[in-house]
Amino acid sequence: MKIVCIGRNYADHAKELNNPLPSAPVFFLKPDTAILKDSAPFYHPDFSNDIHHEMEIVLRISKAGKHIEEQFANRYFDQIGAGIDFTARDLQAECKEKGLPWEIAKAFDHSAVLGHFYPTSDFEDFKNIDFRLDVNGETRQIGSTSDMIFSFEAIIAYVSKFITLKTGDLIFTGTPAGVQAVKPGDKLTGYICNKQCFDFEVR
Repeated sequence: MKIVCIGRNYADHAKELNNPLPSAPVFFLKPDTAILKDSAPFYHPDFSNDIHHEMEIVLRISKAGKHIEEQFANRYFDQIGAGIDFTARDLQAECKEKGLPWEIAKAFDHSAVLGHFYPTSDFEDFKNIDFRLDVNGETRQIGSTSDMIFSFEAIIAYVSKFITLKTGDLIFTGTPAGVQAVKPGDKLTGYICNKQCFDFEVR
């Protein structure tokens, strides 16, 4: 099982980090050791002083495929959930300055929070799914898949040109604006269409 993460898929988020808008999906991978589920607490690592939350819609791949055509891509995922792509922003900035890969800022243990998944049949329109992240009871991020630069289908088609997708793989589809640092004691609660998906504490 692998975790594919899409970067810069919401224009407002790209702008808040002073990143150019991509002409094709930008993706990177996380290992399975990055998964944190069942609302288990996230322990703030000591190697970073600037861990940011990035709330995202997550797709679960339901069958293997390579070179998937966009028009058929909706047949390759069967569940939609929410998660957090935790990012060590200070380490990422250092790597970017040096022109180095930045897996240490994205792929560390428990950096991929997973919430509850719902069957795709629960959603009438994949291009109009609302989601939000509350931190300590206050809304930090609000997003809608209608604002994505690349749709679910476009992401699957593009990634599968380079990497075979397999059953159980996860795709984090990008984060909207509003990312901020977390600190011990923070409580993060995520929602899809006002249905709670996860609720956990930073320690």
